Amino acid sequence: MTAPDRPRVPHVQATRASAPPRWAVLERELFAVLDRAWRVFSDRYTEGDGRLVFRDTLGQGLDGRDGVDDFYEAFFNWPTLYLLGGSTDVLTASRRHWRGVTGQLTEMGMLVDGFERGYDWFHQGEGMLLFYGLCLAAPEDRELRELATRFADLYLPGGPNYDPAHRIIRAPHNGAGGPRWGFSDHDVYFPWSLALRPYGLPLDWIDGVTSFDELAADPQRARAYGRIMWDRMGRGDTIVNLAATSLVTNAYLLGGERRHADWVVEYVDAWRERLDGRDVVPDNAGTHGVVGEHLEGRWYGGHYGWSWPHGLAPVGTAAIVGAVNAVLLTGDEGYLDLARNPMDAVLDQAEQLRPADVTTITKRWRPHLRGLENEPTLMAPMRRDDSGWFDHNIMPTQLPVALWQFGRAAADRERIDHLRKASSWDWTVVHTQRTKEEAGHEEPWYEYLAGRNPGFPERMLQSAADACAQRLEAIENDPVDPAVGPDAFGIHDWQNHNPVVTEALLQLTTGSPQILYNGALAQMHLRYFDAGRRRPGLPADVAALVSGIDADRTVVELVNLGTAPQSVVVQAGTFAEHLVHTVSADDQPPEQAGSPYVSVRLPGSTQVRLTLTMTLRGATPTYRAPWEVTG
Repeated sequence: MTAPDRPRVPHVQATRASAPPRWAVLERELFAVLDRAWRVFSDRYTEGDGRLVFRDTLGQGLDGRDGVDDFYEAFFNWPTLYLLGGSTDVLTASRRHWRGVTGQLTEMGMLVDGFERGYDWFHQGEGMLLFYGLCLAAPEDRELRELATRFADLYLPGGPNYDPAHRIIRAPHNGAGGPRWGFSDHDVYFPWSLALRPYGLPLDWIDGVTSFDELAADPQRARAYGRIMWDRMGRGDTIVNLAATSLVTNAYLLGGERRHADWVVEYVDAWRERLDGRDVVPDNAGTHGVVGEHLEGRWYGGHYGWSWPHGLAPVGTAAIVGAVNAVLLTGDEGYLDLARNPMDAVLDQAEQLRPADVTTITKRWRPHLRGLENEPTLMAPMRRDDSGWFDHNIMPTQLPVALWQFGRAAADRERIDHLRKASSWDWTVVHTQRTKEEAGHEEPWYEYLAGRNPGFPERMLQSAADACAQRLEAIENDPVDPAVGPDAFGIHDWQNHNPVVTEALLQLTTGSPQILYNGALAQMHLRYFDAGRRRPGLPADVAALVSGIDADRTVVELVNLGTAPQSVVVQAGTFAEHLVHTVSADDQPPEQAGSPYVSVRLPGSTQVRLTLTMTLRGATPTYRAPWEVTG
């Protein structure tokens, strides 16, 4: 369904005057803290043209294709801060750092014409988040629009990476240089890094090889195993390539060329068909598009697939990313079954286990399980190989929460409730922790929306401020020489010191979880625009809190903490893709809408509660600002 050409935009005036609630004060304080924090990081770790201080080089050795994502990840959520209401300075800095890092990586031979030469999409998806954020923050930027189209065309028919006859991306490593066969440009060898030891063998069925350590100790056997791995896993398609659909969807939303949308649908359809008739979505397709073609018929064993190295995390994320992009472009909710399958496949094998008996629990869950090591809790196997399902861990909650937030289906909510009821730990507690993804607080946020976690906004905002303070302290005490920077083994240090935290602001102001880290586009339930300054984000002194989300109803509170009046445009959806039917201000009768937009005027020291009824994806997605659509 498409919104009318001249949409009806209701205008709401806030009239309720009272002292600002505590959450609103903390929210504006967090914006102020973050505006100072990113400047500290920029001053400490970057040079005048925006590049990171780094005197070593990339592209060397057995793992020489790795590292591009780590440079961009240092700034991945800075455009998001601007989109939420951060200063225009942070957008300017984000652009400068993106350009500087792009030049830096080009000098090291890691990019071709501004795009990664060739690597897996588990990592490319991480590295592209900064670019996607810039495109959303400044869709009018001609340079970004041209690059978005050129990057996307690398994956369309006629480009180097896509085989339209078999509907595959031709290799697990791909990019501006086309398919990059195998996993290294140097020796054919596995393991190429001892850091891979925790993940074991990529192929557990190769005769005569029983352990990672025996390969690490014998170069001749490591080369023989590497040749097999290159042949079995280093060509053909892998499910994590679904993350490339975000690259092409981004180009479509910016430029509107139908060929980009058509490719996304065609490629996601290919993976849907590979699932047809199977209990579990496969992770690979050979050079002729056949599942298991290079793996003796196995549906598992693809690079960054079910067997190695992480299993559900990359498979589940890629399935959600591909499905969500297809739904966004077509409106067909049936694509979400592709996203549901990986989660349900592992949950079918889940069991109650004691954390003390499981050695594979990731650090993300340690604060939650502290003191509960002997209490059974639900764990699911993350991986599958010839021995069956293995590598039990707690379900990464960001996957089912992201799917529910996007589709609002009752079954997706029931999946989350099943996880909650089977957990030994308290879902309402807010732990001050910051993962690489800058996520990890989905459970207490979900409980808040369900009405079971009062006080969450205040605790979450304080936790975010504390996490930022911890990063600033780490920057101050960083022993790395600021004139030299880390060596090639220490390039994760930048993302570990990034003090910008946006998860709390995304949850509370937009009603959305953190962006899925391995290549998703932002999926904000609500967005805001400063009507006075004609820019994205909440105006100065304005705070927002989404306190209720149902399938067709959303409740949001807006507060003006300042004395000057402010005007806000509330937009339904990241891309104005939701259609608002009615809006009620406080206890007033509903007013008819008919577009993705609601205009709100907030006199000084006032607040208003809006109740919106809407149809998800009832309007045409666009990057255009509200005033470009409504006049």
